[in-house]
Amino acid sequence: MVVKKRGRDLLRDPLLNKGTGFPDSERDTFGIRGLVPPEVVSIDDQVQRVMENYNSKVTDLGRYTHLEDLHDRNETLYYRVLLDYIRELTPIIYTPVVGQACQHFGHIYRRARGMYFSLSDQEYFSDMVDNWERDEVDIVVVTDGSRILGLGDLGTNGMGIPIGKLSLYVAGAGIYPGRTLPVMLDVGTNNEKLRQDILYLGQRYPRCDDAAFYQCVDNFITAVHKRWPKALIQFEDFSNNHAFDLLTRYRNKVLSFNDDIQGTGAVTLAGVLNALRIVDTYLLNQQIVILGAGSAARGIADLLVTALMEESGISIGEARGHIWLVDSKGLVTTERWDSLENHKRDFAKTRDPLPDLMSVIAEAQPGILIGVSGQSGIFSESVVRSMHKYCERPIIFALSNPTSKAECTAEQAYTWTNGAAIFASGSPFMPVTYQGRIFVPGQCNNMYIFPGVGLGAVTCQARAISDRMFYVAAKTLAGEVSDEMLAVGQLYPDLRQIRDISTEIALAVCKVAFSDGSAGIERPVDLLGHIRAKMYQPHYLPYQPG
Repeated sequence: MVVKKRGRDLLRDPLLNKGTGFPDSERDTFGIRGLVPPEVVSIDDQVQRVMENYNSKVTDLGRYTHLEDLHDRNETLYYRVLLDYIRELTPIIYTPVVGQACQHFGHIYRRARGMYFSLSDQEYFSDMVDNWERDEVDIVVVTDGSRILGLGDLGTNGMGIPIGKLSLYVAGAGIYPGRTLPVMLDVGTNNEKLRQDILYLGQRYPRCDDAAFYQCVDNFITAVHKRWPKALIQFEDFSNNHAFDLLTRYRNKVLSFNDDIQGTGAVTLAGVLNALRIVDTYLLNQQIVILGAGSAARGIADLLVTALMEESGISIGEARGHIWLVDSKGLVTTERWDSLENHKRDFAKTRDPLPDLMSVIAEAQPGILIGVSGQSGIFSESVVRSMHKYCERPIIFALSNPTSKAECTAEQAYTWTNGAAIFASGSPFMPVTYQGRIFVPGQCNNMYIFPGVGLGAVTCQARAISDRMFYVAAKTLAGEVSDEMLAVGQLYPDLRQIRDISTEIALAVCKVAFSDGSAGIERPVDLLGHIRAKMYQPHYLPYQPG
């Protein structure tokens, strides 16, 4: 690898820095001798030092900041640590601990990472993208901080989400870290507490109106697409009133998707398909209640409909009839048509209203209950027992993040159904022992889906990401779970397999792109080998002076 930097400039570049890992020959060639301790340390020993320090931290937030300090110093070592300890560290660098990091972002801020595009800078957007030093970017993750996990409007503090998401792209799918770009689109915040915080790093005005918002996004997309026309843009944690419109507006104009909508739909569908393997039945036989009617709920509902149509050959109307969408006012029905948000209307039922979750369960008698409401404990004992009354093996997905927002816990689901529930959550729960049996709750983690989808899309230079791509991603993920895993209720594979999972998902996505004509390259003879060759491996390369 040809490197032009020398001395302290080289040590300050996290993409190139090896720290004590520079061999003696490179210390002389690049003017580093004497700038680091004399012992040449292997990357394995560096990993040991990182984890020894990590384990000495007494809080999760302390562990997060320790890892981000490493991220800012030595990215190769950072990603080697992540890959070696992916199960232990994913909850720290992403959900649930990234939520704490976002809440305290201005107070733990150390070094700029990514780019910030603010409303007041719009006239400079086309020039600002040139300030990014790298000419090649594969994936941009952008948020406006308006709906961070289940924590609401965190404004510029939400930058922790794109940073964490892209760390998972690198660790999970081998996207080269130097070709990723986290972005904060700062259009203000309605969080008065943040605006009064002296250490808040964003613009201190309320969020702009819709006209100004969409103009700002248009200017941003135009600038980014002009500089990096092949880059994938992932929309992340935008509020419900904007998330659907952004997806509709841009999905066929630039390579883009919304992980909260489409990624959540795919990973949930994978879990549902595996739960149905446990009970030995088909999706067509199920009524499905979804509590919460935001971006995640619509994404889940849409992909369930796609699956019903693909697997059973029924019409879109018939497929939607299997979905019961419940919001804060009860069942979504046509009686509320004039006041319904657009994204709810496709699933509005033409019938008498039902005021709450309990009445919907009594009427629908569902086999599947999915929570994306952000309301802790709303799957109460009475709700769960009521569902169990109609269903021998209730499938219960409490998906709200972080853990404090989960609709119920794994232990509650198993206890209230006498061990009959098949359970998954958005944030991790430990295995549960009930009446002598060990149950392994599934974590419905988007990390299983979006890295592979992104890898596939950028590898084949797809012109768009279709719903079918997310459907095949879900099917591929479901197929990675063995019968032995299902026997203990484990609906998702071990995260330590994430590189292999992402490779298989990328392959499935590429096959769809080549079959539907949306790929931007000729199909390689060895498509799987082509994908694997694109994947970054975190090890130290030998350097040559440039």
